[in-house]
Amino acid sequence: MKRLLSTLMTFVLALTAFAQDEPNALRYYLKDGTTYEVLLSKIKQINKLNDACFVNEFNDNTEKVILFSELDSMVFVHVDIEPSDANVNRNTEPGTWRLEIPHLNAYGSNNLFIEKSTADYGVTYALEWDCDKKSQRWTCYQFHNGIPDNGVGRNNDWQDDYDIPYAYRTHTNDYTGSGYSRGHMCMSNDRQASEEQNKQTFYMSNAHPQHQNHNGGLWLTLENIVNKWGNNSSFRDTLYVVKAGTIDNDQILGTTNSSKTSAHLLIPKYFYMAILCVKNGEYKAIGFWTEHTSESITKAKGRDYAVSIRELEERTGIDFFCNLPDEIEEKVETNYNLSDWGL
Repeated sequence: MKRLLSTLMTFVLALTAFAQDEPNALRYYLKDGTTYEVLLSKIKQINKLNDACFVNEFNDNTEKVILFSELDSMVFVHVDIEPSDANVNRNTEPGTWRLEIPHLNAYGSNNLFIEKSTADYGVTYALEWDCDKKSQRWTCYQFHNGIPDNGVGRNNDWQDDYDIPYAYRTHTNDYTGSGYSRGHMCMSNDRQASEEQNKQTFYMSNAHPQHQNHNGGLWLTLENIVNKWGNNSSFRDTLYVVKAGTIDNDQILGTTNSSKTSAHLLIPKYFYMAILCVKNGEYKAIGFWTEHTSESITKAKGRDYAVSIRELEERTGIDFFCNLPDEIEEKVETNYNLSDWGL
């Protein structure tokens, strides 16, 4: 029991961000046959007092005491969480309730929700694939202490995504001779916990056609800013990231031409990021918006591309961070402070 208590104190917060079928709650089994369950996402910390009890401290500053004399055992479990009246625009499909996931299927029903994960580190990222356009709408993922930067390097082996039916899939040769780079959405350097995890960032579904000057210039600058935030545990408990390119008719530059295939991939006119940070139960959010050009911008400052999440929503038509309670969502999406982000 003592070893279990120590392990619990160390890892309980990191577990809040695991996949839908991973533990998202702690269940106490009491000696009188009853159980008490607490969602990990609502826990600020758990204190063990004098070998007498657990004090569960929650984000709303309430507490729940579990006496050791009453406790039989405890386990991590997964529980389904139903949307509440406090969040009317939340995703309702099972497995789509993590905070980084935007509202799904806003543009029609022929879309796929795809999730990549590893046994050791949980969810690598998720994305929404628009089959009609043969393009992704966004990629989203998290940084937290359960996903360390182990410096495994780049896999560089681009692969078709077999989670997408062949007729709607993009292929590695579709970029050959097009003049465009395969531009990561979930950056390779953001997934350095294991070789398997990094390899998953090289699925074709995780890329958009990008001018290399944008991909390796302005976009890379903003990616590195987000990577720095994500790998700084003193800055965040969890960082929630959405990255995307625009793919609707009035927000594309055109389509690619490949020397190897007949594919014509959509070229986004804009690329953007939506970032949500939680630290000690406090939330803040910020966005980045960039025009996709061939201009080389190597000394960009993040503050010059910062926008509110509400502005991103108005420009893209996508509802970001819809799984937050509406009161928190409204607050973080309408305001941002550059100094809070070191910009």
